[in-house]
Amino acid sequence: MPVNLSAPDPASLHPIAGVRIGVTEAGVRKANRKDLTVFLLDEGAAVAGVFTKNRFCAAPVQICREHLAKGSDIRAMVINTGNANAGTGADGLARANATCDALAKELGITAAQILPFSTGVIMEPLPVERIVAGLPAAIAAAAPNNWGNAASGIMTTDTVPKAFSTQVQLSGKTVSVTGISKGAGMIRPNMATMLSFVATDANIAPALLKDLVRDLADQSFNRVTIDGDTSTNDSFVLIATQKAGNAEVTSMDSADGKTLKAALLDVAQKLSQAIVRDGEGATKFITIQVEGGNTGDECRLVAYAIAHSPLVKTAFFASDPNLGRILAAVGYAGIDDLDQSGIDLYLDDVHVAKQGGRNPDYREEDGQRVMKQTEITVRVKLGRGTAADTVWTCDLSHEYVTINADYRS
Repeated sequence: MPVNLSAPDPASLHPIAGVRIGVTEAGVRKANRKDLTVFLLDEGAAVAGVFTKNRFCAAPVQICREHLAKGSDIRAMVINTGNANAGTGADGLARANATCDALAKELGITAAQILPFSTGVIMEPLPVERIVAGLPAAIAAAAPNNWGNAASGIMTTDTVPKAFSTQVQLSGKTVSVTGISKGAGMIRPNMATMLSFVATDANIAPALLKDLVRDLADQSFNRVTIDGDTSTNDSFVLIATQKAGNAEVTSMDSADGKTLKAALLDVAQKLSQAIVRDGEGATKFITIQVEGGNTGDECRLVAYAIAHSPLVKTAFFASDPNLGRILAAVGYAGIDDLDQSGIDLYLDDVHVAKQGGRNPDYREEDGQRVMKQTEITVRVKLGRGTAADTVWTCDLSHEYVTINADYRS
């Protein structure tokens, strides 16, 4: 079960003017499950995205990059689950392009105006004929209030759909932000997340979106990890339909720009943290705060060393305060001139290590009390400077191994 995360109430997800979503069953991998989703965007919507840094990226990632680089007026997205269309070579590209061609024909637009996305098993041929056959039903089902269905339709090993929504006021107009994500394993986004789509009806200068989507990813999806594996298909897309009627946001440093960015980041962080809370086999949600570094980069080195350590993660699963494992991870994180005598370690309110050694006031029962919680904060003070950063992760359980051992069966 996910850690303190429940399925969203579809009624709480604000429709975004200019976005319609259709979901259907195409039988991509399994029968009787929603596995094909289309997003239909009104003319004039601005779209930007960031994608995996995995050099073995999937065919749809390559095509999305190509279509966005052309500066096309993106009018639709098509997402299938059950098959990643990764590790499929030229045939995979041909099948992804065929999907775009078929949807373009249905909608009367060009293939370059479509972004394709796939998620699921790697190195298996995409059953493009099933996807093409399902497109008319997905289009016919398209409606503004289908965000909840879309969140379910893009799931793979997720146990609950992930969707969040909020509203803010910009120049006297109500602006909505709604987003969905999927992901539970193979999670160490090196740009964004497995798949995430966030839309707003805000009127914002299209030229701002490219930098904005990267900033949002860096402060949300690039701060989460479950198992340290960067997927072949990671994609995070930001859509602005320009329909809210607010005065155009031309700078993210303006009052309206800051308000809008805060709303977008709120949704993006909730989505990214939901992925960790629903991590495969996860029983605990862990916040790792590293402060007192010379740079943010070295703070992240330390945070990810802790977050990726199987020894640390299994200790959290067992509620075992074997906290020397955390100090060991700090030590091998890659800071060559780290002075261990300047390091302090905390578990929530419990001061575990002081100036590089066990705090004389630390008691084992206090550490165990924190370790038994479902939500835990690890705080490391490096004593080197003023930089800080945060990473969110989870524990590593028997169930993680079971899920991934049985994934293809």
